Amino acid sequence: MCASAKYNTRGPALIPRMKTKHRIYYITLFSIVLLGLIATGIFQFWPHSIESSNDWTIEKRSVHDVPVVKLPADSPIPERGDLSCRMHTCFDVYRCGFNPKNKIKVYIYSLKKYVDEYGTSVSNTISREYNELLTAISDSEFYTDDVNRACLFVPSIDVLNQNALRIKETAQALAQLSRWDRGTNHLLFNMLPGGPPDYNTALDVPRDRALLAGGGFSTWTYRQGYDVSIPVYSPLSAEVDLPDRGPGPRRYFILSSQMSLHPEYRSELEALQAENGESVLILDKCTNLSDGVPAVRKRCHKNQVFDYPQVLQSWVSLWWKKIRLASYSLYSESTFCVVLRGARLGQAVLSDVLQAGCVPVIIADSYILPFSEVLDWKRASVVIPEEKMPEMYSILQSVPQRQIEEMQRQARWFWEAYFRSMKAIALATLQIINDRIYPYAAISYEDWNDPPAVKWSSVSNPLFLPLIPPQSQGFTAIVLTYDRVESLFRVITEVSKVPSLSKLLVVWNNQNKNPPEESLWPKIRVPLKVVRTAENKLSNRFFPYDEIETEAVLAIDDDIIMLTSDELQFGYEVWREFPDRLVGYPGRLHLWDHEMNKWKYESEWTNEVSMVLTGAAFYHKVTPRKKFKCPECTAIDGLSLDQTHMVERSECINKFASVFGTMPLKVVEHRADPVLYKDDFPEKLKSFPNIGSL
Repeated sequence: MCASAKYNTRGPALIPRMKTKHRIYYITLFSIVLLGLIATGIFQFWPHSIESSNDWTIEKRSVHDVPVVKLPADSPIPERGDLSCRMHTCFDVYRCGFNPKNKIKVYIYSLKKYVDEYGTSVSNTISREYNELLTAISDSEFYTDDVNRACLFVPSIDVLNQNALRIKETAQALAQLSRWDRGTNHLLFNMLPGGPPDYNTALDVPRDRALLAGGGFSTWTYRQGYDVSIPVYSPLSAEVDLPDRGPGPRRYFILSSQMSLHPEYRSELEALQAENGESVLILDKCTNLSDGVPAVRKRCHKNQVFDYPQVLQSWVSLWWKKIRLASYSLYSESTFCVVLRGARLGQAVLSDVLQAGCVPVIIADSYILPFSEVLDWKRASVVIPEEKMPEMYSILQSVPQRQIEEMQRQARWFWEAYFRSMKAIALATLQIINDRIYPYAAISYEDWNDPPAVKWSSVSNPLFLPLIPPQSQGFTAIVLTYDRVESLFRVITEVSKVPSLSKLLVVWNNQNKNPPEESLWPKIRVPLKVVRTAENKLSNRFFPYDEIETEAVLAIDDDIIMLTSDELQFGYEVWREFPDRLVGYPGRLHLWDHEMNKWKYESEWTNEVSMVLTGAAFYHKVTPRKKFKCPECTAIDGLSLDQTHMVERSECINKFASVFGTMPLKVVEHRADPVLYKDDFPEKLKSFPNIGSL
């Protein structure tokens, strides 16, 4: 009782005292937690965009209101660009890591003002173009504001135009970047490299290992698979809306609109004009403009003045002696537009003519075309060596009209997708680098090069939609033969060792001679059947024989004795990954013969291939490791040894292109090798140990 009375007496008295004592503490603690949650939410969900920062708005590009970094005269300078750099030697892919979206993360350094030891600014402004480029990156799915998650670093130092740079001080500023590390995983954008008198084709700023997205690379300065060749942006054409006129015949066959060309080039163009009359139009800079008229927006031919870039396509005013006379559409009336090298290899006029849907004729030896790593420029342009310039007219005349129309359509598509804005250029550059880091998720050739109309109109290959399963697994080998029995038996013996072989079918193409007796044939583990044909035709191998019960068919000639069972098994497994493509071994290439003005067939080893011969192929391309020649054939019975063989096949290719109205063959560089193919491992650890031996 007493205890209870004591508790009841103290309890009610303590409770109000606790509330009074801690009320302010609890309220303060709750407020801090609430403010912390609100701040965290704002930080997580606020859009991380350069454009949202006052430092990066288009209206405010001055660096006067940002932190100042002083560069002492003895500040470190990076080494000059390492020409030996490749992705596997100078790029740290481990910074990129794995992520479910297969996207690299790009960090943009905060804006700073760099001054020399005298306080003179290294760079006063950031150009509108570079601001747009950085804004595009910050708004993309590549962007991260977490420097520790970044795979690629983009400086806020504008080096687009080398003319505006102090070379030494800019290099010192790059070296001051917090994650520079000799430029590893850093990306610089430059469109106007070099300076007088030599105009180097790459940025002169020392950059060590940094990747360079450059607008004027030559084969001497471009690091294949490391740098990215980008267009020289044309703000003139971007400011004007040129509607897509569509492909078709046009008034002028050749048009040139570049100013300040080398006198030798201009004289050759004028000679073409004199020889071919009104089908060639050569424009130049204007010398009789009124005061206040911007010369960069005008082009002249004799006394005629044209607006530029409207002259590329839209109907524009023609002025003569300051009197308005008529309207003309020139580039829209031009089939081919000349793009000549100037002081720099990269020229903004390339973007202008693409926008107009005019087929560019590129005359700039050693020039690396923009995004050539992924874009097939053969579909949108004609490249002519400088020494062939006098023959330009005859070379272009040999291009079929249907091919010209496809090139006009493709040229416009390239501009719309990759040239029209700094955003398009920035995102294409990052996507190319992304494809190198995550090749298994890379964008396909078709997605890079096919206009939307082509993509939508294409029909899906039925092999991806099997209606019924095959009757048998594995593949059926079809051996086409005439009377080379010894070689035939050797082929059968080797092919029979392939684990995935389901059946072997011999197509006997000799109507004057019986096949060997059954007892003489090799004893193999799978069914073997001989089919006699009624007529000696090479196409008999493609007949849909009832005996074929597999989806995969290996067509192989009776003289292909150099392929091992491992190579055939590996070829079959490659076909299983690419069942819509021809997967084979002997590859060939089509090339344009400028001397003969037609296509020719090429059988020599190269890194490129556009055809796979069905003498050894599964119905993609495995680059040949061996010469495919018949060791027992003479000049009499060996088709490929006949002197007229190459000529006849070249004629076939030209007929092929004529029927299609264009050259439908695509040149690719693809080689499939098994894992550990050339690694120094015990043979028993390799799935295909017997590959590549001669």
